[in-house]
Amino acid sequence: MTKIYRIVNDLKEFIYPPLCITCGERLLSPEKYLCINCLADLPVTNFHLSPENTVAEIFWGRVKIENATSFFHYRKGSRYQKLIHFIKYRGMKELGNECGGRFGKILAGSEYYNSTDLIVPVPLHPRKKKKRGYNQSEYIAAGIASALNKPVCSDNLTRIAYTPSQTKKSRYERWQNVNGIFKINCPEDFKNKHILLVDDVITTGSTLEACASEILKITDTKISIATLAYADF
Repeated sequence: MTKIYRIVNDLKEFIYPPLCITCGERLLSPEKYLCINCLADLPVTNFHLSPENTVAEIFWGRVKIENATSFFHYRKGSRYQKLIHFIKYRGMKELGNECGGRFGKILAGSEYYNSTDLIVPVPLHPRKKKKRGYNQSEYIAAGIASALNKPVCSDNLTRIAYTPSQTKKSRYERWQNVNGIFKINCPEDFKNKHILLVDDVITTGSTLEACASEILKITDTKISIATLAYADF
């Protein structure tokens, strides 16, 4: 059976060869999702190396966080925009997990992030999650957690209100759109924890600010933030 499966799989790859998500070139073994050239060119931010960086500055004066970082720069129209698009809208959950794992390996070497206790993905409203079929941030968080060897909690922070897309809203409109829409089901589970809050992309930071504000109501909690991409428009 194993031999037959291998033959069928080889035939499938011959007819439909795996292609790089970003450049469309054929992938070679052991490449996965991204070719080695696109991986080498990934616009990594290295924000994890310093607590004072562009992402952290977004939250200054808004909400108290310990650290904040993003894996790579996300520029509209760049080939790496496809990474987020495929993870978020094309059902490629495994790509989110893979990218999260790569990001997590970088964070594991940082004193600012390897001391966190718990990984928490930003939740989707149940209605939106049902429509999409999954929460992309959960898969990114799982990849990061695996590399950091930390537990993931994806059911304690919940979204209690369905909100329209944030895409075309101003910073103030985004804040209004998410203010007060998150809830903690069991505060005791977050008490005395340093939580790493994970999302796919950060633009104005309004959603992450709303999540952090709710969590920080709990006694002796601390928040750090990690997103796969930083929207550097």
